[in-house]
Amino acid sequence: MGVPAARRDRTHYLYLAVIGAVALGILVGFVAPGVAVELKPIGTGFVNLIKMMISPIIFCTIVLGVGSVRKAAKVGAVGGLALGYFLVMSTVALGIGLLVGNILEPGQGLHLTEAVRAAGEKQAAGASESTTDFLLGIIPTTMISAFTEGEVLQTLLIALLAGFALQAMGSAGEPVLRGIGHIQRLVFRILAMIMWAAPVGAFGAMAAVVGETGVDALKSLAIIMVGFYITCAIFVFVVLGTILRLVAGVNLLLLLKYLGREFLLILSTSSSESALPRLIAKMEHLGVSKSVAGITVPTGYSFNLDGTAIYLTMSSLFIANAMGDPLSAGEQVSLLLFMIVASKGAAGVTGAGLATLAGGLQSHRPGLVDGVGLIVGIDRFMSEARALTNFAGNAVATVLVGTWTKEIDKERVDQVLAGSIPFDEKMITDEGPTEPYVPESRGGDDEKPLLTKA
Repeated sequence: MGVPAARRDRTHYLYLAVIGAVALGILVGFVAPGVAVELKPIGTGFVNLIKMMISPIIFCTIVLGVGSVRKAAKVGAVGGLALGYFLVMSTVALGIGLLVGNILEPGQGLHLTEAVRAAGEKQAAGASESTTDFLLGIIPTTMISAFTEGEVLQTLLIALLAGFALQAMGSAGEPVLRGIGHIQRLVFRILAMIMWAAPVGAFGAMAAVVGETGVDALKSLAIIMVGFYITCAIFVFVVLGTILRLVAGVNLLLLLKYLGREFLLILSTSSSESALPRLIAKMEHLGVSKSVAGITVPTGYSFNLDGTAIYLTMSSLFIANAMGDPLSAGEQVSLLLFMIVASKGAAGVTGAGLATLAGGLQSHRPGLVDGVGLIVGIDRFMSEARALTNFAGNAVATVLVGTWTKEIDKERVDQVLAGSIPFDEKMITDEGPTEPYVPESRGGDDEKPLLTKA
């Protein structure tokens, strides 16, 4: 028992190092901004290393989850419930963003300079995408290109097809499932090696953003920043917290505490994708079945972007006010409906929200596109809240879908959140899952979660 404890201690030190690296990065950003800006590639490199692992992790997780379910209808029920919930919550998030934006009326008194106009045009270049293009983009050029191009939805499609095929093969597909289980172990082992670079990546990312932004920009745009953070907090703690308590009987604060290390990782990288593999593993450990966690989490990363939805509406109001062209009530409703579509498929990566905003305004209100440059300087700070809110929304969604489909062990949830069954870092560090994967559900009862560990 001594060995696992030592491993847990090592990961504990890793996240303490991340905290120290973030603090050091902020200090360097203020003291030597010129040097700090040059450190940006370090942070970018770490996020790219994490993104490199997303596609194989999603593929293995979904194939194992779907392939182990005996009834395809159950997979369809999980996906249908998840997409329906994502659509409703994104609309709620957009509505809250509009409400708070109208109360604060941010952007008054700011002036649009030529430099700002140029920055806005740069963000809008190539950012617009039609619904048809988005839907066709889900289909990869080849089965292999879904992995090489790093497109989450393309990987999701290929994984679902492979999972259903293995499901139809029955016992003949079990050797393939076992093989993919071993590949999953390899992928998580590589991810564990990459995670030890997190402090270096966090230092480079934070130093660069503080060095680029400076204090003056933060002061002049404080209203929209603070308003956005408050709005995200209201959405997470009031809206999501209430739904989670009423539907699943789970305390949101305990769930967020359970995911504390993942929030720290997101805060240091400004990317919710950096914590995607850990969220899948932790949801399974919490008591959610493999099929629900494997389908809901990756799908949510493209369709359940609550933080991005709030950002899109608040930023649109901010830009309209700053340019002296405020939106009427009818235009705001029209914008809300348009952003429901525009927000889908925006990856949880740094800068994606800004590109989606520019593309949405270019299609809906071209005259406001130049104003996007007004928030380029603080977008990184706002992307922190976007990523944290997106992540919290997907964690809550996974628990809710598990509850609705009866694919969650509620007794285990209570024990895990109470600390009685601590998360074993071996699941996503040195050894992958603690037991070999069993390619079939327990018994014939669809209500039994597909857990393969004690």
